[in-house]
Amino acid sequence: MKYEFDQLINRRNTNSVKWDSTPENILPMWLADMDFRTATPIIQALEKRVQHGIFGYASIPDAYYEAEVSWCVKRHAFKIKKEWIEVTTGVIPALSAIVKAFTEPGDKVLIQSPVYNYFNSSIINNRCDVIRNELKYNGASYEIDFEDFERKAADEKVKMFILCNPHNPVGRVWTSSELLRVGEICLKHNVLVVVDEIHRDLIYRGSKHIPFASMNEAFLMNSITCTAPSKPFNLAGLKTSNIIVANEEYRKKVNRSLNDNEAIEPNAFGIEALIAAYNQGEEWLDQLMDYLQGNRDTLISFINERIPQLKVIIPEATYLVWMDCSSLGIGSEELCNKIFEEGFLRINNGHTYGDTGDGFIRMNIACPRALLIEGLERLERVVKSLHLNN
Repeated sequence: MKYEFDQLINRRNTNSVKWDSTPENILPMWLADMDFRTATPIIQALEKRVQHGIFGYASIPDAYYEAEVSWCVKRHAFKIKKEWIEVTTGVIPALSAIVKAFTEPGDKVLIQSPVYNYFNSSIINNRCDVIRNELKYNGASYEIDFEDFERKAADEKVKMFILCNPHNPVGRVWTSSELLRVGEICLKHNVLVVVDEIHRDLIYRGSKHIPFASMNEAFLMNSITCTAPSKPFNLAGLKTSNIIVANEEYRKKVNRSLNDNEAIEPNAFGIEALIAAYNQGEEWLDQLMDYLQGNRDTLISFINERIPQLKVIIPEATYLVWMDCSSLGIGSEELCNKIFEEGFLRINNGHTYGDTGDGFIRMNIACPRALLIEGLERLERVVKSLHLNN
């Protein structure tokens, strides 16, 4: 069936964090959820579950595991087994539980900044130290500084590396050669690789997502992968995600930590949504990616033609666009405040994702194109006013 992504849906007064925490006159293009209705088969599955009328504790049926297994093979050529899957309430609770399971207070965890800010809290809350391998910005994209990466991985206190693939916020889809080098360094220095692949299904044409654990047997046994249908199918509120752990010893540790943190009980609606998404949602997802590709291209053209003071870091994945605003001579936080107060637009301050994010902004483009253009016009007015004042 043909899906309609141009439809404007009023999300105010629906307890939406994105919209209802933002004043009425402000256009929210910050938090990572989409302003699109999810796939019809998912809605129908949830409606059927609602009609039953009883919402007690839920167990996980075989169909749930089979859907994840099938999706991994069909979309990503990654063969997994049912028994490798641990169910949890979200990727961030998963990361926190994993850090707790494999570290002691005072240990170090390696991340690549700028990166999703909640990686830091998962590490710090477990009384570990954050070690940053800063990505190298070449003026158009980001690369891994492998010399720095190995130097830091060699520290015997570094027990874990959290890899974001696809990367939020810089939009990279790491290549097989990059993943291979990272994995070999981690094996050499006995560093566990934990992979956040929550954006794995939001890949633009010309790029290909490669699950880290699918590279070879050694990587499979030295890694833990976090997945979820939340980002690609707009299901974040249903609090359902999976941890894929092939290593039996590691899986026991993950399961124990999830139970200790009470983060293992499934959401009854999330179960039904995942099954429907992975079994019947592919058509919707393909159309979504075509639409997002159009939004991405619209943004690039608009910025290049009308706001050339900004530079788009063209994303290979995700609906979150990272933009270089360093030429404006103003810090990210101050710029975002001006955009909010004068442009009536809410976007993300790049400094949130680490010190190397200062001079950048992040914008969510997962909305009807009319809203995207309105947001870009609001951004344009603020940038032009800065230029005139200077």
